[in-house]
Amino acid sequence: QVQPVESGGGLVQAGGSLRLSCVASGISFRINTMTWYRQAPGKQRELVAGITSGGSTDYADPVKGRFTISRDNAKKMVYLQMNSLKPEDTAVYYCAADTVVGRTWGQGTQVTVSS
Repeated sequence: QVQPVESGGGLVQAGGSLRLSCVASGISFRINTMTWYRQAPGKQRELVAGITSGGSTDYADPVKGRFTISRDNAKKMVYLQMNSLKPEDTAVYYCAADTVVGRTWGQGTQVTVSS
């Protein structure tokens, strides 16, 4: 099965910004919701943000006001603009694409925020 592919992760200082991208153009089915999750060492994977095909968005409380999710339906891409980054944002970030045949996960991209 063709996976979404994340990019844009890296090392950034606290207070800085990163923009993550996820390309899901290899998925032939119509994509409904696209979401970003993250997993820090020793912790469970947690929801960060989600966006529907119509553009409705939801955010986890820790990132509200700092992160913005957006998508390009024609290109089957989703983005996560991350501002005012904190050390607790350090994690592997994954995107997921939901279709009628289920959820497909990307491989993840590492985000590290230094103090």
